[in-house]
Amino acid sequence: MKKKLLFISGSIGLGHVARDFAITEELEKQNPDLEISWLASDLSREYILEKGGKLALGGENYNLKENMLAEKHANIHKLNVTTLGVKFMKHLDENFEVIKHVTSSTKYDLIVGDEAYELTSGYRKDPKLKTTPIIMIYDFVGFDTMTYNPLEWLSAFLINRVSAKGYFEYKKNNFRVTDQILFVGEREDVPDRKFGILNPNRREWADTFCMYVGYILGFKPEDYLDKKKVRKQLGYGDDPLIICSIGGTAVGKSLLELCGQAYPLMKKKVPNLRMVLVCGPRLPTESLNIPEGVDIRGFVPDLYEHFAACDLAIVQGGSNTNWELTALRRPFINFPLKNHFEQAFIAENLARRGAGIEMSYHKTTPEILAETALANLDKKVSYKPIPTDGAERAAKIIGEYLV
Repeated sequence: MKKKLLFISGSIGLGHVARDFAITEELEKQNPDLEISWLASDLSREYILEKGGKLALGGENYNLKENMLAEKHANIHKLNVTTLGVKFMKHLDENFEVIKHVTSSTKYDLIVGDEAYELTSGYRKDPKLKTTPIIMIYDFVGFDTMTYNPLEWLSAFLINRVSAKGYFEYKKNNFRVTDQILFVGEREDVPDRKFGILNPNRREWADTFCMYVGYILGFKPEDYLDKKKVRKQLGYGDDPLIICSIGGTAVGKSLLELCGQAYPLMKKKVPNLRMVLVCGPRLPTESLNIPEGVDIRGFVPDLYEHFAACDLAIVQGGSNTNWELTALRRPFINFPLKNHFEQAFIAENLARRGAGIEMSYHKTTPEILAETALANLDKKVSYKPIPTDGAERAAKIIGEYLV
């Protein structure tokens, strides 16, 4: 009998749905008869359909507002994801209603949620509604404050209290909403500090609830060791190549324009230098103010191939992009968004492995960026190796709930 899996990709980032797809591809190898349906935000739905995935019936209204909210509340290369998290929480009930509708019309054997917080929120409010095993996927634990804004402190307290409540419920009566939690990364990636006053230690929380699966990539790094071969396949020549990317939202427009301003300065010293700016799915290419000679592109499928071909990448602080570059062992400069605690976590973990060069957009002029970029162009790296078989590990764990 066919098993049915509902995969909920709750993050607004396309990188998350790409890693979710990597997991499901491994799951389908294990169980060719597995039927997978998807719930995701609008941009991710397009990606899923292009990859041949199947959308869950009745899920059209899932996660409609998150991308717009993020871009609305972003400033020049600045986004406070903690206060934004509280705004997202206002839509958890709406998303949970969609999930209830979807699961009432189709009986699923398992639900997997990647940062689908409405699952834990909704079923904690009414545990009787839970009739299907649930596996959650996270790549960070706990919210942090980045400013002295009282609203941000209150936001972090409210969100962290929910995690702490689940911990104390489990310790007291062995109750947990989720059947398993997978953490994308390693144990050391979880901050060894408390959620807050009178709350548990985050790493202790993760040790209690999570299984660490390593990093999830949609490719095998060993397939991209030959840079010349990859360049030839993508149509790049032998000229020095810099790839600049901001991920799946329009928040990084100012960073791409900074790269464009630095390009003429770099080209004076490296006349055959080529720069490619990747706007992603939400930033119109025509909205950029960029000097002549810079190659501007919209959404680029399988962007990791272009990273493998480059001599340097300049990116924001998102997890998937930075770990892809680390796994590919390419030199890169990363600009975490100001006041974005998750990207600050990622920068800390990258620094621990000696991967990438962290810079601040607000402290970087075109001259500084040009100098730093040229100093690291095609520079040999010595990053500590990272486990890249996370998709296989995650699929194996998930598959045990489908037997």
